[in-house]
Amino acid sequence: MAATFSGKPTPEAAVSPADVEKLHAKIGQLLVERDFLRDASARLGVIRGGK
Repeated sequence: MAATFSGKPTPEAAVSPADVEKLHAKIGQLLVERDFLRDASARLGVIRGGK
């Protein structure tokens, strides 16, 4: 916590391109799942509307 308020910049953790690609793929998967569940819920009448 002291490092946060000391005013000294902390080195950023290096992120590999493979990790970024993996995270983008996971985000895409979660978006597809969210859209599917939202649409299915609307069809079943659990929620009103869709998009």
